[in-house]
Amino acid sequence: MNQAYELGAPLPTSIGRCADLLNEVRTLRLEMEKEVEPIKKRESEIREYIIANLSKSDDTGAAGLKYRAQIVVKDVVKVSDWVALHSWIRENGRFDMLQKRISETAAKDWFEQEKRPLPGTEIVKVPEVSLTKI
Repeated sequence: MNQAYELGAPLPTSIGRCADLLNEVRTLRLEMEKEVEPIKKRESEIREYIIANLSKSDDTGAAGLKYRAQIVVKDVVKVSDWVALHSWIRENGRFDMLQKRISETAAKDWFEQEKRPLPGTEIVKVPEVSLTKI
């Protein structure tokens, strides 16, 4: 890999050249993500196959030459009625049941429509870099 892409590598002295490098690095990351996606899908396909086929058998697992696979069942909470859950959370003051983040898209849409922030929120300016090909 190009040394300029490594964390901590020296940056160009000009901000313009930094913009060029930022685009190169971002483009490389996006290309790499495209390469990884089929591998990720294949990984899921194999996992689903093992789960489906081990579930049908009496075996507790299966061993290859290097690894053993077995199904481990874990409990995962799935919300089936958001209204009921939100009501219970309010009644019991158990806001720790929720992750503390807001939907940026919904909040932005509301702000653009109402021209004011939601109660308990504020609009802050966050600098980002916009790249435009020249």
